[in-house]
Amino acid sequence: MQEPNTHPRIAPSLCGTPVALAPGRAVVRLTLGPAMAVDDRGLVHGGFVFGLADYAAMLAVNDPLVVLGAAEVRFTAPTAVGETLEAEAVQDEDAGKKRRVSVTVRRGDKAVFTGSFTCFVLQQHVLDL
Repeated sequence: MQEPNTHPRIAPSLCGTPVALAPGRAVVRLTLGPAMAVDDRGLVHGGFVFGLADYAAMLAVNDPLVVLGAAEVRFTAPTAVGETLEAEAVQDEDAGKKRRVSVTVRRGDKAVFTGSFTCFVLQQHVLDL
Protein backbone atom coordinates (compact mmCIF):
# COMPACT_ATOMS: atom_id res chain seq x y z
CA MET A 1 0.00 0.00 0.00
CA GLN A 2 1.22 3.51 -0.85
CA GLU A 3 1.89 5.75 2.17
CA PRO A 4 -0.56 8.58 2.96
CA ASN A 5 0.94 11.97 2.05
CA THR A 6 -1.89 14.18 3.32
CA HIS A 7 -3.95 14.82 6.47
CA PRO A 8 -1.33 13.35 8.86
CA ARG A 9 -3.14 14.48 12.02
CA ILE A 10 -6.65 13.31 11.13
CA ALA A 11 -8.46 11.31 13.84
CA PRO A 12 -9.06 7.73 12.61
CA SER A 13 -11.90 7.28 15.13
CA LEU A 14 -13.79 10.12 13.39
CA CYS A 15 -12.74 9.85 9.73
CA GLY A 16 -11.52 6.28 9.27
CA THR A 17 -8.38 4.33 8.55
CA PRO A 18 -6.91 3.78 5.08
CA VAL A 19 -7.01 0.10 4.05
CA ALA A 20 -5.92 0.54 0.42
CA LEU A 21 -4.03 3.37 -1.21
CA ALA A 22 -2.69 3.62 -4.76
CA PRO A 23 -2.22 6.53 -7.17
CA GLY A 24 -5.66 8.02 -7.82
CA ARG A 25 -7.48 5.53 -5.56
CA ALA A 26 -8.15 5.09 -1.85
CA VAL A 27 -10.28 2.88 0.39
CA VAL A 28 -10.96 4.03 3.95
CA ARG A 29 -12.83 2.07 6.67
CA LEU A 30 -14.72 3.53 9.65
CA THR A 31 -16.71 1.85 12.42
CA LEU A 32 -19.48 4.17 13.61
CA GLY A 33 -19.29 4.89 17.34
CA PRO A 34 -21.80 5.95 20.01
CA ALA A 35 -20.57 9.57 20.01
CA MET A 36 -21.77 9.82 16.38
CA ALA A 37 -25.41 9.06 17.27
CA VAL A 38 -28.13 11.69 17.06
CA ASP A 39 -30.79 9.74 18.94
CA ASP A 40 -31.41 6.81 21.30
CA ARG A 41 -31.92 4.41 18.38
CA GLY A 42 -28.34 4.95 17.17
CA LEU A 43 -28.93 6.88 13.96
CA VAL A 44 -25.56 8.36 12.94
CA HIS A 45 -25.29 12.00 11.84
CA GLY A 46 -24.54 12.28 8.12
CA GLY A 47 -21.60 14.58 8.80
CA PHE A 48 -19.54 11.59 9.94
CA VAL A 49 -20.32 9.71 6.71
CA PHE A 50 -19.40 12.84 4.75
CA GLY A 51 -16.13 13.14 6.72
CA LEU A 52 -15.25 9.55 5.81
CA ALA A 53 -15.95 10.22 2.12
CA ASP A 54 -14.02 13.50 2.19
CA TYR A 55 -10.98 11.82 3.76
CA ALA A 56 -11.06 9.09 1.11
CA ALA A 57 -11.18 11.75 -1.63
CA MET A 58 -8.21 13.59 -0.12
CA LEU A 59 -6.23 10.34 0.02
CA ALA A 60 -7.05 9.52 -3.62
CA VAL A 61 -5.33 12.81 -4.54
CA ASN A 62 -2.71 12.24 -1.78
CA ASP A 63 -0.96 15.59 -1.95
CA PRO A 64 -0.07 17.46 1.28
CA LEU A 65 -1.64 20.66 -0.09
CA VAL A 66 -4.97 19.22 -1.28
CA VAL A 67 -8.18 20.96 -0.14
CA LEU A 68 -11.86 20.43 -0.85
CA GLY A 69 -13.47 23.06 -3.07
CA ALA A 70 -16.94 21.61 -3.63
CA ALA A 71 -18.97 18.45 -3.29
CA GLU A 72 -22.18 17.10 -4.78
CA VAL A 73 -23.41 14.29 -2.56
CA ARG A 74 -26.34 11.98 -2.05
CA PHE A 75 -27.15 10.04 1.12
CA THR A 76 -28.85 6.84 -0.09
CA ALA A 77 -29.44 4.96 3.18
CA PRO A 78 -29.27 5.67 6.92
CA THR A 79 -26.37 4.45 9.05
CA ALA A 80 -26.30 3.31 12.66
CA VAL A 81 -23.89 2.96 15.56
CA GLY A 82 -21.84 -0.23 15.33
CA GLU A 83 -21.86 -0.45 11.54
CA THR A 84 -18.60 -0.50 9.60
CA LEU A 85 -18.48 1.57 6.43
CA GLU A 86 -15.97 1.59 3.59
CA ALA A 87 -15.41 4.58 1.34
CA GLU A 88 -13.88 3.97 -2.08
CA ALA A 89 -12.53 7.04 -3.86
CA VAL A 90 -11.35 7.18 -7.47
CA GLN A 91 -9.79 10.25 -9.07
CA ASP A 92 -11.67 10.83 -12.34
CA GLU A 93 -10.08 14.06 -13.53
CA ASP A 94 -6.69 15.74 -13.23
CA ALA A 95 -6.74 19.23 -14.76
CA GLY A 96 -3.83 21.27 -13.43
CA LYS A 97 -4.52 22.05 -9.79
CA LYS A 98 -8.12 20.76 -10.04
CA ARG A 99 -8.96 17.13 -9.27
CA ARG A 100 -12.38 15.51 -9.44
CA VAL A 101 -12.90 12.44 -7.26
CA SER A 102 -15.89 10.05 -7.19
CA VAL A 103 -16.62 8.45 -3.82
CA THR A 104 -18.99 5.66 -2.85
CA VAL A 105 -19.49 4.71 0.79
CA ARG A 106 -20.81 1.21 1.40
CA ARG A 107 -22.07 -0.87 4.29
CA GLY A 108 -21.27 -4.33 2.96
CA ASP A 109 -22.63 -4.36 -0.60
CA LYS A 110 -25.14 -1.55 -0.04
CA ALA A 111 -24.21 2.01 -1.03
CA VAL A 112 -25.17 4.50 1.70
CA PHE A 113 -23.55 7.59 0.13
CA THR A 114 -22.29 8.71 -3.27
CA GLY A 115 -20.51 11.90 -4.14
CA SER A 116 -18.38 13.87 -6.54
CA PHE A 117 -15.67 15.91 -4.84
CA THR A 118 -13.85 18.80 -6.51
CA CYS A 119 -10.43 19.11 -4.92
CA PHE A 120 -7.61 21.57 -5.51
CA VAL A 121 -3.89 21.08 -5.05
CA LEU A 122 -2.55 24.45 -3.93
CA GLN A 123 0.99 25.79 -4.18
CA GLN A 124 1.04 26.67 -0.49
CA HIS A 125 -0.90 25.79 2.64
CA VAL A 126 -4.46 27.14 2.54
CA LEU A 127 -3.91 29.01 5.82
CA ASP A 128 -1.02 30.91 4.20
CA LEU A 129 -3.11 32.33 1.34
